[in-house]
Amino acid sequence: MTKTILTIDDSASIRQMVSMTLQSVGLDVVEAIDGADGYKKVISQTVHAVITDLNMPAMNGIDFIRKYRQHPSSKGVPIILLTTESDEELKREAKEAGATGWIVKPFKQDQLLAIIKKVTGA
Repeated sequence: MTKTILTIDDSASIRQMVSMTLQSVGLDVVEAIDGADGYKKVISQTVHAVITDLNMPAMNGIDFIRKYRQHPSSKGVPIILLTTESDEELKREAKEAGATGWIVKPFKQDQLLAIIKKVTGA
């Protein structure tokens, strides 16, 4: 069964880069433009992992994680933050909200794929 990954980022170029990286190894990708859009998409279909930006309009990454973690469908779904931020306090806040991991942009494609493989078994 093909794994589906939701990528949430307000930058079209980042979404495209993440999508192309994941699709290159046979993963399905659903894209969302911010946390609010991502939440609508993630509760209406099955995803096996979420990659979200932190700083976005409408709903930021940590607010998305908090809201999604309250929904029953989030159980067991890993959430990776992909952001330019590296502040330890933000990392702690994200972990408390329910984030599984943190990758700092710019990301290496191999690093992203290794993390997705590790958290999804893909």
